[in-house]
Amino acid sequence: MVDPSPWWRDAVIYQVYPRSYADADGDGVGDIAGIRGRLRHLSDLGVDAIWMSPWYPSPMADAGYDVADFRDIDPVFGTLAEAEALIAEAHAAGLRMIVDIVPNHLSSEHPWFRAALADPAAPEREYFWFRPGRGDRMPTDWRGEFGGTTWTRAPDAGRASRERSCDLSSS
Repeated sequence: MVDPSPWWRDAVIYQVYPRSYADADGDGVGDIAGIRGRLRHLSDLGVDAIWMSPWYPSPMADAGYDVADFRDIDPVFGTLAEAEALIAEAHAAGLRMIVDIVPNHLSSEHPWFRAALADPAAPEREYFWFRPGRGDRMPTDWRGEFGGTTWTRAPDAGRASRERSCDLSSS
């Protein structure tokens, strides 16, 4: 009889933060080659799946969750081809791969955000929260997870924007 429960209910899932996990080239920063070199170790530990923390291009203001491009790998970690090889090698070793993607966390360097800032009439403007401030005050008193306000003044008419956690679902 086939087990009806999802595989992940009883799985051992190991989170890998690429920046600090394993450094294959000796530059002091973890990389995909370092992770690939440790797949056997993870398999021998009984790991069923690897949860890969963000590895996308990012200015790293939010530990990589401030993503500038969801379709690429940050060069500090390696290349897209190396990521594809890692996934194939993990599968060959019996390891599943879970790649962390949080689509509502964009960097101020993401093309959509840059377009929204550059032109108040840009269609990308609808993807983000732009709200008028209250005089010299921001629209809300929301505090950021790392301290300080969650708002930044936009160059057009003193409107404010939420750069760190640009919520694509709440415009």
